[in-house]
Amino acid sequence: MSKRRKNQRVEAAPRREKIRDVFVPRPFEGLADEPEWIALRELVPAASAPLRLTPDLVEEHGDRPVTLATVLPMAAPAMTKPDGRVFIGLQRHQQSGDVSRDLAEALLCALRTEPGGQVTVPPLPGPGPRLQDILVDAPLDVTMHEGFDFWLDPGAADDPTVQASLERANAAIYPTVRLAAARAAYWCRVPEKAHVRWVLGDDEDAALDALSRLSAAGALTLGGGTKFAGMFRAHGRLVPVWDLPEDTPAAAWEEPVAAFAERYADALTEKEPLDAAGRRARQGLLGRQLTLR
Repeated sequence: MSKRRKNQRVEAAPRREKIRDVFVPRPFEGLADEPEWIALRELVPAASAPLRLTPDLVEEHGDRPVTLATVLPMAAPAMTKPDGRVFIGLQRHQQSGDVSRDLAEALLCALRTEPGGQVTVPPLPGPGPRLQDILVDAPLDVTMHEGFDFWLDPGAADDPTVQASLERANAAIYPTVRLAAARAAYWCRVPEKAHVRWVLGDDEDAALDALSRLSAAGALTLGGGTKFAGMFRAHGRLVPVWDLPEDTPAAAWEEPVAAFAERYADALTEKEPLDAAGRRARQGLLGRQLTLR
C-alpha cells in the first residue's frame, strides 16, 4: 500500500466523539425527597421504592412498573423482568459526575430493552435527560428489606446457584431501620456499635450553624450513653452521625431523635450571627468530619 493511500485511509477513519464528564454536587436537587434519595444511595443496604414515569414516557414505552432499588445483582445499573418490570440500582460500580443523569440513562436504556433482556448502559452517558426530567416527582414510598429476595422472580430461589448468590449478598447486610421520627434518618448496627445517621435537607451553611448552636448549648447528643460522632457530606447535604449503645433496639431511639429534630428545627430559625461559643463549636464540628460511612 502506498503511503498516500495509507494516509487517506487514516484520514477517512471516523473520529470517536469524546464525552465530557461534568461534576454535579447536588444530583438530586429539585426532587421532592432529595434527602431520602441520598440516604438510599449512601446509607441503606436493602430497600426499594416505586417510581412513576412522566406521561410522555408512558405513551412511548407503556406503563411499565419501575422500581428503584438500593442495589441490584452484581451492582448492575438496571435490569428488566420478563413481565416488563424495570429495576434501577442506586449503588453501582460505574458512574459519571452526575448521578441523576446516570440513573436516568439507566432507566431509559432499560425501557428500550425487551422485557427479560440484558440492559446495556454506557459508563459515561453524556448530555441528556436527568431523573428530574423523566419522573413524576413525589416523596419516595420506601420499603425496607431484610434481604435481597425482592430481586427474584417466583421460583428463582429454587436454583442452587441463585440461592448461593443470594445468601452471599444477604450476609453483607447490616441491620438497618428507617426511623419515623425524622425524614431520611436511619438506625443501623454494625459490629460492636450502633449509629443513627440522618441526611439533613437544609442548606449546608444553615444546617452547620444550627448544629453549632446545639453543640455550644450541650444539646447535640441523643441522651445518656450516646455520642455525637461527627458528620460527612453526601451529594451536597450534611449527614450527622451518632454513636449509640449496641444493645439498645432501634425503636428506643424514636423519641430521642424526634426531640433532637425539634431542637434542630428551633435552632434553624435563629437568624443572629453565631456568638463566640457558637463559632468555636462550628470550628470543632468542621474538624470532626467523617470520611467513613
